Amino acid sequence: MSDPIRSEIEREIADNTILVYGKGTKDAPLCGFTLETIQFFNHFGYPFEVVNVLENMPKRAVLAEMTDWPTLPKVFIKGQFFGDTDILAPMAQNGELQTVLDEAFSGTSVKPTIQLH
Repeated sequence: MSDPIRSEIEREIADNTILVYGKGTKDAPLCGFTLETIQFFNHFGYPFEVVNVLENMPKRAVLAEMTDWPTLPKVFIKGQFFGDTDILAPMAQNGELQTVLDEAFSGTSVKPTIQLH
Protein backbone atom coordinates (compact mmCIF):
# COMPACT_ATOMS: atom_id res chain seq x y z
CA MET A 1 0.00 0.00 0.00
CA SER A 2 1.27 3.45 -0.93
CA ASP A 3 1.91 6.05 1.77
CA PRO A 4 -0.64 8.83 1.16
CA ILE A 5 1.61 11.54 2.62
CA ARG A 6 4.53 10.51 0.44
CA SER A 7 2.21 10.42 -2.59
CA GLU A 8 0.98 13.94 -1.76
CA ILE A 9 4.57 15.21 -1.51
CA GLU A 10 5.52 13.57 -4.80
CA ARG A 11 2.48 15.16 -6.46
CA GLU A 12 3.32 18.62 -5.06
CA ILE A 13 6.92 18.32 -6.27
CA ALA A 14 5.76 17.20 -9.73
CA ASP A 15 3.22 20.04 -9.98
CA ASN A 16 5.65 22.87 -9.11
CA THR A 17 8.88 23.66 -10.93
CA ILE A 18 10.24 25.35 -7.79
CA LEU A 19 8.79 24.19 -4.50
CA VAL A 20 9.85 25.25 -1.02
CA TYR A 21 8.74 23.34 2.05
CA GLY A 22 9.07 25.75 4.95
CA LYS A 23 7.57 27.24 8.05
CA GLY A 24 4.71 29.49 7.02
CA THR A 25 3.61 30.69 3.60
CA LYS A 26 5.02 32.93 0.91
CA ASP A 27 2.91 35.82 2.26
CA ALA A 28 3.44 35.00 5.93
CA PRO A 29 6.72 33.18 6.62
CA LEU A 30 7.05 32.02 10.22
CA CYS A 31 10.83 31.79 10.47
CA GLY A 32 13.83 33.71 9.24
CA PHE A 33 15.17 30.87 7.12
CA THR A 34 11.90 30.53 5.23
CA LEU A 35 11.80 34.31 4.75
CA GLU A 36 15.40 34.23 3.49
CA THR A 37 14.53 31.50 0.98
CA ILE A 38 11.48 33.42 -0.27
CA GLN A 39 13.57 36.57 -0.74
CA PHE A 40 16.26 34.51 -2.45
CA PHE A 41 13.84 33.13 -5.05
CA ASN A 42 12.05 36.47 -5.48
CA HIS A 43 15.40 37.80 -6.72
CA PHE A 44 15.40 35.35 -9.65
CA GLY A 45 11.87 36.25 -10.74
CA TYR A 46 10.67 32.74 -11.54
CA PRO A 47 7.39 31.52 -10.01
CA PHE A 48 7.64 29.27 -6.98
CA GLU A 49 5.37 27.88 -4.30
CA VAL A 50 5.81 27.51 -0.56
CA VAL A 51 4.13 24.73 1.43
CA ASN A 52 3.72 25.31 5.16
CA VAL A 53 4.71 22.03 6.80
CA LEU A 54 3.87 23.33 10.27
CA GLU A 55 0.25 22.61 9.33
CA ASN A 56 1.11 18.94 8.81
CA MET A 57 3.80 17.56 11.11
CA PRO A 58 3.56 14.02 9.67
CA LYS A 59 4.39 15.53 6.26
CA ARG A 60 7.41 17.25 7.79
CA ALA A 61 8.60 13.90 9.15
CA VAL A 62 8.15 12.15 5.79
CA LEU A 63 10.02 14.97 4.02
CA ALA A 64 12.94 14.61 6.43
CA GLU A 65 13.01 10.88 5.73
CA MET A 66 12.73 11.33 1.94
CA THR A 67 15.51 13.92 1.75
CA ASP A 68 17.75 12.86 4.63
CA TRP A 69 17.72 16.59 5.47
CA PRO A 70 16.31 17.29 8.93
CA THR A 71 15.98 21.08 8.71
CA LEU A 72 13.66 23.47 6.92
CA PRO A 73 13.29 24.89 4.40
CA LYS A 74 13.67 22.20 1.78
CA VAL A 75 13.90 23.30 -1.85
CA PHE A 76 13.01 21.23 -4.91
CA ILE A 77 13.69 22.43 -8.44
CA LYS A 78 12.12 20.39 -11.24
CA GLY A 79 11.83 17.40 -8.92
CA GLN A 80 15.40 17.51 -7.63
CA PHE A 81 16.15 18.23 -3.98
CA PHE A 82 18.62 21.09 -3.44
CA GLY A 83 18.61 21.55 0.35
CA ASP A 84 18.29 25.20 1.28
CA THR A 85 20.02 28.53 0.69
CA ASP A 86 23.21 27.23 2.31
CA ILE A 87 23.53 25.06 -0.81
CA LEU A 88 21.81 27.39 -3.29
CA ALA A 89 23.62 30.65 -2.45
CA PRO A 90 27.05 29.42 -3.61
CA MET A 91 25.38 27.98 -6.71
CA ALA A 92 23.88 31.42 -7.38
CA GLN A 93 27.23 33.13 -6.91
CA ASN A 94 29.00 30.93 -9.44
CA GLY A 95 26.14 31.06 -11.98
CA GLU A 96 25.22 27.39 -11.65
CA LEU A 97 21.78 28.09 -10.18
CA GLN A 98 20.79 30.41 -13.02
CA THR A 99 21.58 27.59 -15.44
CA VAL A 100 19.51 25.14 -13.36
CA LEU A 101 16.57 27.56 -13.32
CA ASP A 102 16.80 28.37 -17.02
CA GLU A 103 16.84 24.64 -17.83
CA ALA A 104 13.97 23.95 -15.42
CA PHE A 105 11.77 26.49 -17.21
CA SER A 106 13.00 25.82 -20.76
CA GLY A 107 10.24 24.67 -23.06
CA THR A 108 7.66 26.59 -21.03
CA SER A 109 6.20 30.00 -21.64
CA VAL A 110 7.42 31.14 -18.21
CA LYS A 111 10.04 33.86 -18.24
CA PRO A 112 11.53 35.51 -15.15
CA THR A 113 9.94 38.77 -14.12
CA ILE A 114 12.04 41.82 -13.44
CA GLN A 115 12.39 42.51 -9.74
CA LEU A 116 12.54 46.19 -8.81
CA HIS A 117 14.35 46.88 -5.56
